[in-house]
Amino acid sequence: MAETQQANRGRRNEVVGEVISDKMDKTISVKIFRLVKHPKYQKFIRRTSVFKAHDENNTAKTGDRVRIAETRALSKTKRWKLAEVLETAKRV
Repeated sequence: MAETQQANRGRRNEVVGEVISDKMDKTISVKIFRLVKHPKYQKFIRRTSVFKAHDENNTAKTGDRVRIAETRALSKTKRWKLAEVLETAKRV
């Protein structure tokens, strides 16, 4: 019974973005872009959002492209977790 209920919970939202801060312990800030249509001019505008995501092993660094997945609330502002690092930024 419990297995079927868990299977029907649905897919978790996933988004791809760029890490803009990794200064916190086990937390990264990820900037994502989305396109919204202007109500009057019907032109697409790029909007940004910044999400805090849980990074258990501190693997993601500033500039990396990452995929984050929605999860339960981990703190006041953290509602996402790091799913995978897609592309690493060039390090100097």
